[in-house]
Amino acid sequence: MNATLLRRMFTAVSRHPSEDARKVCASILEDERKKGHQKLATELEKILEKTAPAKPAGLQPLPAAQARGAHPMVLDTPRERLRHHMVLPSLVERRFARIEKEFAASNRLKLHGLRPKNRILLYGPPGCGKTLGAERLAWNTGLTLRRVRFETLISSYYGETAANLHTVFADAAKSPCALFLDECDTIATSRGARNDVGEVSRVVNTLLQLLEEYHGPGLVIAATNLTTQLDRALFRRFDEVIEVPLPEVKEIARLLEMTLSAIETDRNIPWFDLAHALDGHSCSEVVRVAENAAKHCILEGRKRVQRDDLDAAMTELNRVPLEDHA
Repeated sequence: MNATLLRRMFTAVSRHPSEDARKVCASILEDERKKGHQKLATELEKILEKTAPAKPAGLQPLPAAQARGAHPMVLDTPRERLRHHMVLPSLVERRFARIEKEFAASNRLKLHGLRPKNRILLYGPPGCGKTLGAERLAWNTGLTLRRVRFETLISSYYGETAANLHTVFADAAKSPCALFLDECDTIATSRGARNDVGEVSRVVNTLLQLLEEYHGPGLVIAATNLTTQLDRALFRRFDEVIEVPLPEVKEIARLLEMTLSAIETDRNIPWFDLAHALDGHSCSEVVRVAENAAKHCILEGRKRVQRDDLDAAMTELNRVPLEDHA
């Protein structure tokens, strides 16, 4: 093969690299050096050095919407960013723990013809901890949390949203992950709604079918604030439907103390009095009070959180509109 053809071939490999092509090029370089063509070999080697490194085996690109090219329909959350400490009523805590135990014992259950619960629906008011619940399940099962991006998945093109759903579920079935459908009411609204159109029914039917047929190695976790607007058939597709309630006084007190556990606090802080004052607020709002109190303490140059820090944070909370954190 002459030098011109070799240059073209190496340039093509640099644009579309693969492990097999790189091995062939390495053999050619060795052969050219044995022939004494050192200058040509060096030139070809420089071309090959521009080759983008091949992706490690096992790492696959995240699924992308058909009409959006490089925009992924799901985003993975790094394990170090997963929150997993929750304060829940004992009954709700036991239901979460049961899901985690079943997942850990899935192989033993399958030996007896039993399937672990792996399709979970979390519902409750904004800020009650549904997203935190999904992160906790991912953390305790060792799964990657893969959040569906509905703003990318939903398409104005006829039939494409359903096709995108198929792609996301097919990808989740290939390797263990916790597929998180946050605010699933975005696509799971009732098919009987007065403003229902054919495409809405198509998407809901697709989601119902995918949930029914899902037997992947991980979990599917959905979360919603709007139970009354969900298609009723959706509830039957989940193995576990858990209401995540607003925290009661004793949970609020524990949440305040747990959030401030990394910093010193005065011994005489009346946690239950503060909890009573925060009764009716969401978990995210309680955490925000504790975090703002800690920040206020640090900015004031003190090492210990005082009652005044918490009072100031509570006053600040009541001056801003409530936020819809899941």
